[in-house]
Amino acid sequence: QEQLVESGGGLVQPGGSLRLSCEAYGFPLDYYAIGWFRQAPGKEREEISCISNSDGSTNYADSVTGRFTISRDNAKNAVSLQMSSLKPEDTAVYYCAADLHIGGRCQGAQYIVWGQGTQVTVSS
Repeated sequence: QEQLVESGGGLVQPGGSLRLSCEAYGFPLDYYAIGWFRQAPGKEREEISCISNSDGSTNYADSVTGRFTISRDNAKNAVSLQMSSLKPEDTAVYYCAADLHIGGRCQGAQYIVWGQGTQVTVSS
């Protein structure tokens, strides 16, 4: 059974950095497009980043561009999200998800496998 496990969340001060990891079990993660999402209390879930398989391209939501970086850690069968210059409004549960179409693209991705989420809290 395919599953994704997020880790690395926690409490960080404004302006700080945090690195999240999304590790896959039961399938090779580098075959597929992987997205990162977040959801704050009372808010809709927001896609904040994606890394494709077809051309290796990445994209970012306007709210995080220039501050967050998505990358693959193939040795760990994982995708990371490096978060810098964190703001209180970044506080949310962060999820990763996989589009299981081989060679998947971020645009129009259909996410099938989801992790359970990891809490990120940005506060003084």
